[in-house]
Amino acid sequence: MAKEEPPSVSRDLQELQRKLGLLLESFLNNSKVVAFMKSPVGRFLDRHPFVTLTVLMFVTMSAIPVGFFLLIVVLTSLGALMGAILLEGLVISVCGLSLLCVLCGLGFLSLALSGIAMMSYVVVSCLMSYWFSPRPLTQQNANVDCQLAMKFTESERLIF
Repeated sequence: MAKEEPPSVSRDLQELQRKLGLLLESFLNNSKVVAFMKSPVGRFLDRHPFVTLTVLMFVTMSAIPVGFFLLIVVLTSLGALMGAILLEGLVISVCGLSLLCVLCGLGFLSLALSGIAMMSYVVVSCLMSYWFSPRPLTQQNANVDCQLAMKFTESERLIF
């Protein structure tokens, strides 16, 4: 029976890289994305990837608190239609200050997380390029020769 060889890790990584490249290409060829990337904001974000990652993380993390705030505003507005105008002002003021505090905290959190993500990306990409880079045969032969020479000198010391 013939044994099936497991797929090579480097072949899988190349296939994954090809698929991600096709996905990125289809995304960048979208007409709305092209129009945005030609705008001044798009050019700025293209030149500053750390700012882009921070803004993206901030927007995604702040969606839920902003949604809750808008829900409270709508509900208190409905309450104001029933006659509780003073209560509406107080609730919206307290919720607005709470939202401001939450968004400031999320801003600092997104800055920290994007910094961690950028550092992790650099470390992982360096490790991947180190682990999966093809090593020249001369370097491998030199290491083997060096190990043999070290064993030879150790055996000479033991003899003499």
